[in-house]
Amino acid sequence: MTRAAAPGFQVKGTSTLYRDDGSIAAQWVKTTQDAEAMREALKVACAAMAEDLPRVAPMQTAGKVWDKRLMACYPIGDAHIGMLSWPLETGEEWDLAIAERIQCGAMAALVEAAPKTDKAVIVNLGDWFHYDSIEPVTSRSGHVLDSDGRYAKMIGVGIKVIRQCITSALAKHRQVHVINVIGNHDDTGALWLSAALAHVYESEPRVSIEQSPAPFTYFRHGKTLVGCHHGNTCKPDKLPGVMAADRPIDWGATEHRYWWLGHVHHQSVKEYPGVSVETFGTLAAKDAYATAGGWRAARNMKCIVLHDEHGEVARHAVSPAMLEVR
Repeated sequence: MTRAAAPGFQVKGTSTLYRDDGSIAAQWVKTTQDAEAMREALKVACAAMAEDLPRVAPMQTAGKVWDKRLMACYPIGDAHIGMLSWPLETGEEWDLAIAERIQCGAMAALVEAAPKTDKAVIVNLGDWFHYDSIEPVTSRSGHVLDSDGRYAKMIGVGIKVIRQCITSALAKHRQVHVINVIGNHDDTGALWLSAALAHVYESEPRVSIEQSPAPFTYFRHGKTLVGCHHGNTCKPDKLPGVMAADRPIDWGATEHRYWWLGHVHHQSVKEYPGVSVETFGTLAAKDAYATAGGWRAARNMKCIVLHDEHGEVARHAVSPAMLEVR
């Protein structure tokens, strides 16, 4: 044993192959995730649940009259909280502090611009967290990611930000539904985030948290049906058939159908018979991988207003530049 285990891991055993003369021919070192590091991460997550919210708030409104025919929807594309972008390399700066300020500020600004609807939906379209374990690597390919700080620090900020988004929405809308789509960067993170939020808002009748672990999620508003998917496991041209098969009754009862996706970090809309498929951009900056790959797209977040009879009737957009302190 001459080398230390990787950060976040501890040695749980070794297997050694000896030669006839007693010298070592080969040795296999077995490691496991450091239980103490995982405990510390969970402690930080619990503390974030009870912590004061960031000081960002939308404009407060008086009265208790909400428009029941409209629904305000806040699709959030690939927040990548925990990602690090070095401006000298990428041309853009991004870290945990910036992610918290930009995401909270964008949500507050969009809520302020939105109509005072009876119902609202916050849709995290996946990759809320930049990575999904103690080590900053993708779970499927093992791709090493540029990260800001430790895993525990990232989840603490991520929880604060989603809580602030919910608080902002509650200031304008009577009921708020939250959907956390499973992304390819946070397969398990999306699941435990929904479970944690469900406990936090257990006594708040105005907030509901989607608990389904399915990769496809749906919600309906009158004659409008919306499907939510990260976009990494199913091609866009298959999504109309998926919606019709998963929700045949809702498909037959609606006239306006939409799929909302993340994953690709840019906006695109394609119409198929019976449904349109739209991908959303992100507020996050490019990381080194995206910069080297030549991917470039506008950064923004949108609020989409749905009518129970006519489908989408309005949308508002906010970019990071609009939120800069002057």
